[in-house]
Amino acid sequence: MRETGTTHQRGRVVVVTGAGGGVGRATVRAFAARGDKVALLARGQEGLAAAADDVERAGGEALVVGVDVSDAKAVDDAAQQVVDAYGHIDVWVNNAFTGVFAPFTDVTPDEFRHVTEVTYLGYVFGTRAALRHMLPRDRGTIVQVGSALAYRGIPLQSAYCGAKHAIQGFNESLRCELLHARSGVRTTMVQLPGLNTPQFDWVLNRMPGRARPVAPVYQPEVAARAIVHASSHARRREYWVGGSTAATLLANAVVPGLLERYLARTNVDAQQEEGRPEGPANLWSPADGPHGRDHGAHGRFDDEATGDSPQQWLSRNRGWMGVALTAGAAALAARRLTAPARR
Repeated sequence: MRETGTTHQRGRVVVVTGAGGGVGRATVRAFAARGDKVALLARGQEGLAAAADDVERAGGEALVVGVDVSDAKAVDDAAQQVVDAYGHIDVWVNNAFTGVFAPFTDVTPDEFRHVTEVTYLGYVFGTRAALRHMLPRDRGTIVQVGSALAYRGIPLQSAYCGAKHAIQGFNESLRCELLHARSGVRTTMVQLPGLNTPQFDWVLNRMPGRARPVAPVYQPEVAARAIVHASSHARRREYWVGGSTAATLLANAVVPGLLERYLARTNVDAQQEEGRPEGPANLWSPADGPHGRDHGAHGRFDDEATGDSPQQWLSRNRGWMGVALTAGAAALAARRLTAPARR
């Protein structure tokens, strides 16, 4: 395999954590369609096996590595397994996470700790493992899969929001260090909107209704395209995916107090729908483990989810169109903040 000398080279060695379902599952398919060698890291056996089949069918080469990302040594060992198989790592995508849907006072200390260990420290351990192999070669890209919640906390997801905020700060610090060292290794972050993934039936949910993403909802393939793009254009510090992400982050930068009141008024209801929580929570063990099933990339919101994001295209093609988008998103955010709450 040739060394990665250009941003658009195909046939790279890519590692994706949380590869068995949701965004991770859609992302490994997208890399495989480029002809990449894709190492699939996750806990669940059923999801990993099905993801490997997806990769092979899409034209890539799959390497399955079962690992719990909250275990630093296991992540190091997984990275070494990839290098032993392929010689090096070109791209590492940190994506694995877990969460709890509940008011902060209803989340136990152990649950909060474990969400942090998986969702935040899993990224730290993955990044350390990737750097151990990338820095000596002075090349490679690390993509941190983030969220609008990396900047703006919302009700019912205190542990997840805290972890995403921590990833944001950690990644910014690391970027500064790599720039100072004039390293050829790059890191970037992709901030995502609400997505149609199985996570809303996986997370531990203590709310009276079934968990759901805040509308508008995007298909996981929208996220996957952004992640693949970012992996080849990592000089940019971050990418915003979806108009709702842009509107939220712009409003948070301009009128954070007003946004906070709006979220307090609307987002408890906006994150629930009728019905009782279903399925096993994946906080302590994978929902697609030995006695589980493959859940795939999509959740139960196909009827309302969109597979397109004009904002994402505009974000990649910045210029006067990006200026127009920013102005429009800011106007949308202001209108939403002053509108009556939906019930």
